[in-house]
Amino acid sequence: MNLSFYIATKYFVSKSKQKIINIINYISIALITISTASLLIVLSGFSGLKNYGLSFTEGFEPDFRLESKSGKSFFLDQNSLDSIRQNSNIKSISTVIQDKVFLNFKQKSGVAFLRGVDSIYNEMIPIDNFIGTGQWISDEFNEIVVGSQIANDLNLGVFDYNDFLFVKTFEKSPRGLGVFNPFRTKKTIVSGIFSVGEEFDGKYLFSNINLARNLLQLAENRYSYLFLNSEGNISKETLMEDLKKFFKDPIILKSKEELNPTFYKMLNTENIAVYLIFSFIIIISLFNVVGSLSMMILEKRDQFKIFQSMGLNIKDIKNIFLYLGIMISWVGGFLGVLIGSFLLAIQFYNPFLYVPNTNIPYPISFELNNYIIVAFTIISLGAITSAWVTSSFNKNINKHLIV
Repeated sequence: MNLSFYIATKYFVSKSKQKIINIINYISIALITISTASLLIVLSGFSGLKNYGLSFTEGFEPDFRLESKSGKSFFLDQNSLDSIRQNSNIKSISTVIQDKVFLNFKQKSGVAFLRGVDSIYNEMIPIDNFIGTGQWISDEFNEIVVGSQIANDLNLGVFDYNDFLFVKTFEKSPRGLGVFNPFRTKKTIVSGIFSVGEEFDGKYLFSNINLARNLLQLAENRYSYLFLNSEGNISKETLMEDLKKFFKDPIILKSKEELNPTFYKMLNTENIAVYLIFSFIIIISLFNVVGSLSMMILEKRDQFKIFQSMGLNIKDIKNIFLYLGIMISWVGGFLGVLIGSFLLAIQFYNPFLYVPNTNIPYPISFELNNYIIVAFTIISLGAITSAWVTSSFNKNINKHLIV
């Protein structure tokens, strides 16, 4: 009677332990699946937002910008400019004059940067794509295009011939002691209003290069910047070697990332922060693997001698649990990637999440780098977790083996 009761109890407990272990394994796989899918969705969503934001800022700046190292402008004669245009590494080039100016409209005033551009500028940097009201400047009149923040601050409209926008700068050559006004002033008409981003909308206005040259009193063949779009992925160093021979004054060449260092640094920092946060969530979900492997080791410890008698050594027995833990992690990770990709595809083709208070769907970007990062994270963390669990139970394994 007592023996039968003992056997029945042993069997029931063994079966109950196995069911508990199976439940924990399923929970572990489910949690890893959810955390992996979350990591993939967040990284893809962040990449989409980043690309969406860069489509504005990158569209506003060239691949490279050449400027004087020691002053506000540099000299470049027409022959040298033509030679630079023929460089095979350069796709397009635009001459730019830029400086700070004062703005007056009715009773309101402000300060901004006037960027005088040539006819090629709008071809290499399609600023007219960002014009929400009006049109791009023409060369025949003193037309300018202003940022939306400037327009709001000064209450500007387009083609308002009743009230002109006065653009002023300091007179470099005083016209005599009897002249009281120290400013050089141009009456201009706003032909368009652009919207790129807060950093640009309240900072820039555009005119043709002749208007800017006359207002800013810059001599012929002197420029503030050269905007260059390159062919292919040419390095800044290579391009600098091609260009510096055409300039007598020292120059510097800045890439697109160097033109907006704060913006790119912010994006990289946010990307790393998001990755670390969701990687920590994966680590938390892997604690279920720790519990699952721990219970399996304790539940199977009476069978270690059987395994050894079948020809398995201590290392082989440990590897059984190691591979089992890795398999649980990888299966959960694989399912997470599938589910995450499915949800991303739905958002991409049939959006169901939108930016608050807009009709713009949250942008999604399918990038191979994100899949590589997710795969590397789950594989490495799963392997580390499984290795740590099996190594921490050496004593439990060894004392049930014949050594």
